[in-house]
Amino acid sequence: MSGVLKVTSDDDLEWYRRYDQDLLLADAIDQRHDAAMTVGFVRYGAGESNPWTVSYDEALIVTKGRYSVESDGVVVTAGVGEVIYLRAGTELVYRAEEECEVVYVSYPHWMAATEQSPYKDRLAEFQPVAG
Repeated sequence: MSGVLKVTSDDDLEWYRRYDQDLLLADAIDQRHDAAMTVGFVRYGAGESNPWTVSYDEALIVTKGRYSVESDGVVVTAGVGEVIYLRAGTELVYRAEEECEVVYVSYPHWMAATEQSPYKDRLAEFQPVAG
């Protein structure tokens, strides 16, 4: 792999849906690219939410819409061009205030960290999107 790589949410990515929600995510850069972190995209329909506990550090960069994270009764909302940082071990709810797209950057790789955490069963909530 080159030391420079560009990705977009329009690339040929493997998208996953959470249950039957209007909530899709796709890793664009991860271990397959010999990267030390994961970079991906998540798309939420307006009002969709996802409770989660992060077992990795994560930065969320909003590229479309308004996006919130609630933790310990505190809601942090970001708009286009703003970043929300999450520390490993944080219990939270991700929420789309309106239709949105967010770039996520996690270290270490979010899926590997989750697989090694007490929350590994939560990964089954996400299934590949057909075709």
